Amino acid sequence: MNQHRSPTIRRRRLGVELRRHREAARITIDMVAERLGCSTSKVSRIETGHTSATPADVAAMLDIYGVSAAVMQELVQIAREARQKGWWHPFSTVLSGAYVGLEAATRSIRTYEQQVIPGLLQSEEYAIAMIRAARSGDNDLEIKQRVRVRMERQSLLIQDDPIDLWVVLDEAVVSRPVGGDAVMRDQLAKLINAARLPNVTLQILPFAVGAHAGMDSTFAILEFEEEGDADVVYIDNATGGLFLEKAEELGKYISIFENIQATALHPEESIEMIEMLVEEPLWKSNRRVSGSI
Repeated sequence: MNQHRSPTIRRRRLGVELRRHREAARITIDMVAERLGCSTSKVSRIETGHTSATPADVAAMLDIYGVSAAVMQELVQIAREARQKGWWHPFSTVLSGAYVGLEAATRSIRTYEQQVIPGLLQSEEYAIAMIRAARSGDNDLEIKQRVRVRMERQSLLIQDDPIDLWVVLDEAVVSRPVGGDAVMRDQLAKLINAARLPNVTLQILPFAVGAHAGMDSTFAILEFEEEGDADVVYIDNATGGLFLEKAEELGKYISIFENIQATALHPEESIEMIEMLVEEPLWKSNRRVSGSI
C-alpha cells in the first residue's frame, strides 16, 4: 500500500462497494445474512466499515450479488489490504475511534480548534501536559503511548508526499500556557516552524472578531485522494468523536470553515502574532496582542 492508503480507509471503501453491489442486485441485508449463516449486524457493520471482512466472506457476498470475476478479484484484494495492521495497531488500547486510520489516508485536512493545538502540531512536552490534564485517569504508560502516537502522526507533514494541512486556531489556543511558560513558548516556536512548511497554512482567529461561524464546535474536514473515498467531517469529544459523511453535512462544515478562515488573520499576520507571543506571552502580560477587549 502507498503511504496514503491505510487499512481503515480500505475497510471503509470495501463497505461502500459491497453495499453498492448488494443494492444493485436488489438483495436485502437479511437475505445476505441468511445465505452466509451470520447475523444481520455483521453484514451491516461490514458495509459501514466498522468491521473487517475476511476475503472468503467478501467472495461469498459478491457471489450472491452475481458480480464479474474482475470485480470480485479487485474487492477481495481490498479485503486483504483492509486486514493488514496499521502502524498504530500496537497502541489500539489508547485509541478510541478510527480517526488515526482515516488521517493516515488523507490528502488534506482543514481544521478549526478552540482550545488546544492540533495533535499534528503539538510538541512532545505540550502533548504530555495536555493529556495529563484532560485524561486524569490515564496511567503513565497510557500517557506515554498516547504521546507516542501523536508524535508518529506528525510524519504525515514531512514525508515524501506530505498531506496539506490548513489550521485555524482561536486566540485562546495560543494564550493558554499549557505545561507552563517554557513548554508553551517552545510550543509556539514549533507552530511558527510548522507554519513555514509549504504544505501547512496556519491562521489565528483573534478575540477581537467577536462572534463567529465556528462557535458551536471544533472540527476537522478530511479529504481523501482516491476517487470513491468520500470526504468526512470529524468532531472530537471525550468518548472518541463523531464522523459525519453526508453531503449536506460536509457542505455545511466546509462553508463554516471558509467563513472562519476568511475572518481570521492572514497567515503572515498570524505568524507575526505568534512571534510576539513568544517574546511577550499574554499569560505574563496585560498587553492586548490582537486588540482583544
